[in-house]
Amino acid sequence: MGKIDVEVRFPTINVYLVAEHRLLREPLVRLLQKREICVVGASRYLELTAEQIATSQCEILLLDSPTTYHALSLVDGLLEETPHIKVVAFGMDEDPASFLRLVSSGISGYVLKDASAREMVEAIRGVAQGEAICPPKLCKLLFELVTRELRSKIGISSRQDSVKFGLTHRQRELAALVAKGLSNKEIATNLNLSEFTVKNHIHRIMRQVEAENRYEAVDVIRANGLLPSA
Repeated sequence: MGKIDVEVRFPTINVYLVAEHRLLREPLVRLLQKREICVVGASRYLELTAEQIATSQCEILLLDSPTTYHALSLVDGLLEETPHIKVVAFGMDEDPASFLRLVSSGISGYVLKDASAREMVEAIRGVAQGEAICPPKLCKLLFELVTRELRSKIGISSRQDSVKFGLTHRQRELAALVAKGLSNKEIATNLNLSEFTVKNHIHRIMRQVEAENRYEAVDVIRANGLLPSA
């Protein structure tokens, strides 16, 4: 039997394109239309209004290099007024500050200026399907940012913080019980240690974190992310 070619059909995606230069807008419109992406509108930043976006019935707003104050304000306003529309920024530099600024605004896609036409189209289709699109290096930046946020919120200690004070797992465990207001005798019972051992541990912890008393030691340890916030 001969091989049967099956043509893959993608669902229609309505996009609105915003690019400052006509030399970029017109070729990009033609490119997208050839890839079965419907361009329902195209304009410059200064010509764009929230009403235009709303009436265009676009699903995705494509913004070329939205890094100026005017463009960033526009992104903030549009996403606030039309939260159902997903925004893809393209023509971007691999710049962490710009990336995080746009992510904080609520964009769904970040495409670099050296991306190919295929990568651009794949980003649009991915965002239309509910994905978040960004370069791998900047994705790693997000992971690092979230990790720091989680550590500060739930008190997960980092290896670097532990090394800073030289605290052992047992010492952190003991400090957590001090933070709960337990006496040496109660801590000894919880950890199956003698009161003498607990007392020695506490004095050693105070010396390592340069604290005057057990409660100051707990505050220092918590401030460095080694204990959950109170």
